Amino acid sequence: MSEAAEVSDAAQAGRIAVRKTYKLYIGGAFPRSESGRSFAVTGAGGGFLANAALASRKDARDAVVAARKAFPGWSGATAYNRGQVLYRVAEVLEGRRAQFADEVRLAAGGSHKSAFAEVDAAVDRWVWYAGWADKLAQVRGGANPVAGPYFNFSLPEPTGVVAVLAPQDSPLLGLVSVLAPPIVSGNAVVVVASEKYPLPAVTLAEVLATSDVPGGVVNLLTGRAAEIAPWLASHMDVNAIDLAGALDAPGALADDLAVAAAENLKRVVRLPVSDWTAEPGLDRMIATLETKTVWHPLGV
Repeated sequence: MSEAAEVSDAAQAGRIAVRKTYKLYIGGAFPRSESGRSFAVTGAGGGFLANAALASRKDARDAVVAARKAFPGWSGATAYNRGQVLYRVAEVLEGRRAQFADEVRLAAGGSHKSAFAEVDAAVDRWVWYAGWADKLAQVRGGANPVAGPYFNFSLPEPTGVVAVLAPQDSPLLGLVSVLAPPIVSGNAVVVVASEKYPLPAVTLAEVLATSDVPGGVVNLLTGRAAEIAPWLASHMDVNAIDLAGALDAPGALADDLAVAAAENLKRVVRLPVSDWTAEPGLDRMIATLETKTVWHPLGV
């Protein structure tokens, strides 16, 4: 059914369809854009779906402040606790399965079956990443042999505040695939949603707000990546940036962002993905980890 047909059905039922204007998600709250701007979100058939906030430089800065404030508590939580919180996100996401499927279908087109398949894949992927929360230390850490009476341990630790540019053409599965890896390991994230398909991202923010994820751990900006991303790439309090949503952008956006990120030696993640349904592997989680080496005297 097209968007126009759905609006017609609402009219025949004697009611007017609600025209929504969605907000940003910053620090656990849903503020309007500081600029007051919004843009129309249209579906695959060209019909109007909703309005979304058009984030500004000030919104990006506010999101970074919120992420930095949330980082100590989230990174200091036990890995088991983070895993349980992320499992809860998957439960709430699955509980809104029908809504996500409708938003994916209306935005990107396709059948009901393919939309539900993407939602199910996104839930499964979130669960998969949640399961890694208390296993990363065993896989990425270890005890190192040294010539002396010492223990020497390598321990994975989160990088800090990570900016993420969500893929443009995978409104839910691609978003989950780039958002979950940094927060599993204890990072706080500022994510720029797909400009073409922002509604699944906004609904995911509502899921995060009603789960146990502390406010500020994930901050969601909607709008134009080419406008918002340069401020995140050059921000001195952002420690890493994932360029997933810029790699296929027209022009040299990804290269420009990498140059801007070099000013404070940000970690730049450039992992192109041609098929978001493929096995994700560990590369994205590892990319936002630091390795801390600790020496300790050997007890007698």
